[in-house]
Amino acid sequence: MTAPLVINAGEPAGIGPDLCVLLAQAPPACPVVLLADRDVLTERAACLGLSFNVPDFSPETSSAPLSVWHHPVAAAVIAGKLDIANGPYVLNCLRQAVLGCQSGRFSGLVTGPVHKGVINDADVPFTGHTEFLAELTHTPRVVMMLAGGGMRVALVTTHLPLRAVAEAITQLLVEEVLTILHAALRRDFGIAAPHILVAGLNPHAGEGGHLGREEIEIIEPVLARLRLSGMWLTGPLSADTLFQRRYLETADAVLAMYHDQGLPVLKHASFGGGVNITLGLPIIRTSVDHGTALELAGSGRASDGSLRTAIDAAMAMACHRSGGA
Repeated sequence: MTAPLVINAGEPAGIGPDLCVLLAQAPPACPVVLLADRDVLTERAACLGLSFNVPDFSPETSSAPLSVWHHPVAAAVIAGKLDIANGPYVLNCLRQAVLGCQSGRFSGLVTGPVHKGVINDADVPFTGHTEFLAELTHTPRVVMMLAGGGMRVALVTTHLPLRAVAEAITQLLVEEVLTILHAALRRDFGIAAPHILVAGLNPHAGEGGHLGREEIEIIEPVLARLRLSGMWLTGPLSADTLFQRRYLETADAVLAMYHDQGLPVLKHASFGGGVNITLGLPIIRTSVDHGTALELAGSGRASDGSLRTAIDAAMAMACHRSGGA
């Protein structure tokens, strides 16, 4: 892999800068560029009692283990205290990182945590990284997948109120998501014949129609069609029992119908060491699996475990895409 990864530090008042400073204490194996305000990183390092001797990003330092692509914040940053003036700044940094990936300057993007509330308070509509990156790259359908604890869990729907989930799940959506997930497992993870477990929507996967008919009328017809195309799919399975070793030991991924159906199990197994991956984008994007943790910013209690896992995942995906694995 010749081009470095780029890390967008995210919300400057959160633990994103802390994670960047911690990363500098033991740089990763591949070249990484930190997209952040250098002064914020230096000040955060002082709060943590750590050194931060990282060069500026330039063509000459692109192969350095770690460098900083300086983007000045809009307003002074106090660790743990949000400022709406920096809401648009966070998204502008994200745009620059994406443009760098699209141009080939970077081989992949790793995102630090952002605060949805402060961005929206700045009158910028924002529902999350996944949706923002899809719009930015003109990608009609993307898939959120989290990996950790020996599992990969992808989602049919993401940030929807629970009352809206059933109506959102259609045959077209389930088929598109499964197609993207299957292709990504092959392309980005090097799995020749992925085995995907598919959860039902309702308790007990609908209990033969007695607890809902979405499995019979929506999910099962899609699985039948895709099996004919060669996909290895098991389901629809009851979500309360599919996360058992006898199912998971032969599975490469689980497809959950909604956010809180599959992610609590994965996060219980891997919180602080998991990674969020956006599938279907023209660029590689991984992320930490946690939020801004404002209460931990500058305290010295933040862990960079999830960031390092996200870097490793992006590096492996870039290697697969380049034919190096």
